[in-house]
Amino acid sequence: MNNKAEDPNLWNDASEAQKLMRERQQLDDAISGVKSLEQQLKDNVELIELGEEEGDDSVVRDAEDALKALKTEASRRQVEAMLSGEADGNDTYVEVHSGAGGTESQDWANMLLRMYSRWAERSGFKVEVLEVHDGDEAGIKSATILVKGHNAYGWLKTESGVHRLVRISPYDSNARRHTSFSSIWVYPVIDDTIQIEVNESDCRIDTYRSSGAGGQHVNTTDSAVRITHLPTGIVVACQQERSQHKNRAKAWDMLRARLYEQELKKREDAANAEAASKTDIGWGHQIRSYVLQPYQLVKDLRTGVESTAPGDVLDGDLDEFMEAALAHRINGCAGVEVSDID
Repeated sequence: MNNKAEDPNLWNDASEAQKLMRERQQLDDAISGVKSLEQQLKDNVELIELGEEEGDDSVVRDAEDALKALKTEASRRQVEAMLSGEADGNDTYVEVHSGAGGTESQDWANMLLRMYSRWAERSGFKVEVLEVHDGDEAGIKSATILVKGHNAYGWLKTESGVHRLVRISPYDSNARRHTSFSSIWVYPVIDDTIQIEVNESDCRIDTYRSSGAGGQHVNTTDSAVRITHLPTGIVVACQQERSQHKNRAKAWDMLRARLYEQELKKREDAANAEAASKTDIGWGHQIRSYVLQPYQLVKDLRTGVESTAPGDVLDGDLDEFMEAALAHRINGCAGVEVSDID
């Protein structure tokens, strides 16, 4: 690839050149990442040996802590190396929808939006808010964010589904325990190598005023755009840009991405992969439970992975859950641990 990149005729075909450069950069990042792990492992083992020889326990402890962090990074890269799906390397859209329950579920949807935004930022991805539909009193009814970075879709694709929260409601004056549901829907951004044809006659386009924070122009003109694909019932919306024209273009991109993701799911279903159709936002369809009262526990119902620190999970500490779900999906067996993968 280095030799091809030095070919003076490479940029005669801009799309092929960009594809080559992306692949080259991804390979370079992967190789340098492994080399870095090897070097850090060697350095810290030598530090432990040196600390033991000199009787310096602090050096040994620091090196052991570094090795534990290195193990976590190695596990992450081990799973990431298996993200070889057609769109795994792409940017991704993440939609959040509140379930039945009014303010309570809308607040929960807002918590999930923050959780995924925090995870993305901690993982080195960029987050762009495309659309937010505020709740009546608090929280949000729905929102869409764009997560940008290599393997964004690969990491997040197993998060689609219903998420259940159990807590003492801050909106209940009697301090009773409430159960709330919200759903997450993840679909990849399609690049210029993937062609998806959409007939405008199959779509209904609505414009409306943007909600939430924004400039005077944003909130006083019908700049937001919503597109409904009538054959499938898929609805996308964008209100991020000041111009209706730009919002319309982004909404079309989102619709093509949703249709492409739907086709990917059909292929998985045909190959006896995990069914991935949308379900009711309620009992019997959840993929993960977050219990804050009467005890503290987050449990993934597909893999059995648990955490007794829901505060950390809601602050974006999701890697363990994602790694197990990806391993489960790839290996086709429940409860597989990352450490079991050769």
